[in-house]
Amino acid sequence: MSHVHPLANGLRTDHPVPGLPFVDDSHLPLDEGPEAIEAVGRNKGDGRWGRYDKNRVDDGWHAFTTDPKQHTLGWSVRYHPEHGRTVLLMRDGDTSSWHTQWSADELLFRAGGYWWNGDTWYRPGQVWDPIEQDYERRKARLAVTVTAADMLDGRADPARAYVGKVTTFDPDAPRPDHWPDHLALWAQHHQEQENALPLERCVVDLSSPELTAAQLIGAPEMAELGGITASTLRAYISRGNSEVPLPQATIGGRDQWARAVAEDWVEARQRSYQGIDAAMSAGDRDNLSPGAADVRDRFVTDFHRTLWDRPDVRKRWVLRQRNTESVAEIANELAWSVAASLDRIIPTQHLGRVVQGAVMHDFAESVEMFADEAKKPGKRSWWHFNLTPSVAKMLDWYVRHFPSDAYSTIGEIQRQAHTTWNAPAADTLSALRSALSLDGTLTEQQRQTYFALLEPHEGTD
Repeated sequence: MSHVHPLANGLRTDHPVPGLPFVDDSHLPLDEGPEAIEAVGRNKGDGRWGRYDKNRVDDGWHAFTTDPKQHTLGWSVRYHPEHGRTVLLMRDGDTSSWHTQWSADELLFRAGGYWWNGDTWYRPGQVWDPIEQDYERRKARLAVTVTAADMLDGRADPARAYVGKVTTFDPDAPRPDHWPDHLALWAQHHQEQENALPLERCVVDLSSPELTAAQLIGAPEMAELGGITASTLRAYISRGNSEVPLPQATIGGRDQWARAVAEDWVEARQRSYQGIDAAMSAGDRDNLSPGAADVRDRFVTDFHRTLWDRPDVRKRWVLRQRNTESVAEIANELAWSVAASLDRIIPTQHLGRVVQGAVMHDFAESVEMFADEAKKPGKRSWWHFNLTPSVAKMLDWYVRHFPSDAYSTIGEIQRQAHTTWNAPAADTLSALRSALSLDGTLTEQQRQTYFALLEPHEGTD
């Protein structure tokens, strides 16, 4: 999720963001459709802009525009034919980033990235699914939608609240005190609108066991889970590192994360290209992958033999104070430089496509060979996805030398096998693992570590 934040609710929103003030949006043509909203800022000059897009999942749309009165601010609007609209005031430079978050079925974002699609609440997307080319959807556990009707219990006093004006709005001002009063004032205005969405359907927040105080952790524990120091985590946050999830709450000025979100973040780090490289280099003195370490060790021997064992070469450069230990050190440095430059030796950007094509060719031949088996009644089995030894050895070499690049290629193989033959991703992965166990040179531990990072996630309710 983007790390930009809305500043205020538009008064005509159907789904108020808790804690944010309400600002008059009557000067916006919200009821005239997305084209009219876009036109407010598009091609108006003075740094103003606007855009709208039809939603590719539902029959709704999303749009943004620079405010015509205050050009440093902008409005983001998401409309759904059943669930109404969300209207948010933002810094003008943040509207396009927020706009991209509404391109699928995401309707609302709450609690640091938890999102709602009109039916289900999900945790912030963090773990990338290379097959779907999107973040995995992980449901918030036992989530309950909290509506405006749930929060308006009669104790709030709208007379203590106010509706702000965009021309005098201060983005850095503190949030309003006793927000339920402001929600009550919004409800009065909302119910005066024609065809207003009932308050029982106006979503304000969510409740989930994941978000209780007992499940919130601070930066030190979050950092410990991620295998980094708290100061490193704070440095990531201060630099705006988008890989660090938004906190779910701020208590006493300190960020707090849901443990479930933190654990997803740890998994995302492990499954990232850097995490995969780190897993495959565990135990090596130079943090090289198994294949790169082999290259280094081979060149250490070759360089040492060349520089020391050949008298004709040695006498040209070895001084009296030089010895075999110092030469070994130099040879090791030379060998490391070769191993660390593998991507300059091997065209990995082309190799991945070649390996993918070879694997899919072998799979296609296997499917054709066992076509009669596929016609038999019962659950279809994919045990017959076979690789020829040469292709299996090439894939094994690719994994050993370029584990993160191979990770992407295997994801593409899983996706293509599913698209072509409707093969489950887990079965495709099992076939590849079996082929590498037969013809590859990865150790059993290396193979288990690597393929565990590729296993499709089993969703939980």
